[in-house]
Amino acid sequence: MRYVHIKPMFFAAFALLVAGDVLAMRCGHRLVQVGDYKTEVLEKCGEPDSVEQRRAIRGSRLRHPYGALQIDQFEEVLIEEWTYNFGRRKFQKLLEFEDGELKKIRDLGYGY
Repeated sequence: MRYVHIKPMFFAAFALLVAGDVLAMRCGHRLVQVGDYKTEVLEKCGEPDSVEQRRAIRGSRLRHPYGALQIDQFEEVLIEEWTYNFGRRKFQKLLEFEDGELKKIRDLGYGY
């Protein structure tokens, strides 16, 4: 059996490309995680550097197995995207809230 040695630098670069969404982020010594609410994030991290809002329609379709009944349910949700810039040596973070609840945390490029 032949073993292939992968250099740590290659692995780190690959992990960054694959990672994308993360489940938590640090603001100083405090931890913010998916599922937190806007008030908690504001308390732990302060005001974001930018905020963008949009509305989206979420829906589902429920069907009876034999097709006798079909119910469509739709609701409008408010989506807010908050951006935090932690400086030149750290990644900026994009936080996505739906109706006030944190749903996604994404790494952006390095801050400025």
